[in-house]
Amino acid sequence: MKNDRLAIIKCAVEEIKEGMYVNLGIGLPTLVANYIPPEMTVMLQSENGLLGIGAYPYVGEEDPDLINAGKETVTAVAGASFFDSAESFAMIRGGHIDLAILGGMEVAENGDLANWMIPGKMVKGMGGAMDLVNGAKRIIVIMEHVNKAGESKVKKACTLPLTGKSVVNRLITDLAVFDFTEEGIVLSSLQPGVTMEEVLANTEARFIISPLLQNVPQMSKGDHYE
Repeated sequence: MKNDRLAIIKCAVEEIKEGMYVNLGIGLPTLVANYIPPEMTVMLQSENGLLGIGAYPYVGEEDPDLINAGKETVTAVAGASFFDSAESFAMIRGGHIDLAILGGMEVAENGDLANWMIPGKMVKGMGGAMDLVNGAKRIIVIMEHVNKAGESKVKKACTLPLTGKSVVNRLITDLAVFDFTEEGIVLSSLQPGVTMEEVLANTEARFIISPLLQNVPQMSKGDHYE
């Protein structure tokens, strides 16, 4: 795995606490399962009907009937349970999921999230993101900071169809970590080796630098940038 993607995953793992019920979105978020410390008791939920996802199976040990919401083969931990979609979405809509870690196509400075479709391109399945952003207690989005064209995915306003409005609590990218507060989007930390200049050059959204952010030369903490 590229180091920048691994840095995102490690930051996401730090969001998971002992005893949590966690839903991992399709794509990059599913890799988080492989990095949860084995001594930690966490139940990973998949909206296709599994509570207790384990790490990815070894080659040759895959069970084609045991898959996550992204149609990937997975393993199940001791104590896992299986159920239908009605019960799965009852868990989500009933507020029983502590944390959802989702991928993103765009995140806006007000916490809006777009992660389910690009107009004109086929959508294979919408998954449960729209329910998760409204039902889970905390929403973490992990994604690369810019798209394939080098354009910022951290926007003043999303241009793609929304998954949810003002739903993101924390955004983790390969450049930085942002928190969404009543005062606005706050730059909380930089990824290892990333400079403030890189974040400024690749971020369309206006943001505030946290007063707690360390090692930020030539910038005034608490100031607002765009």
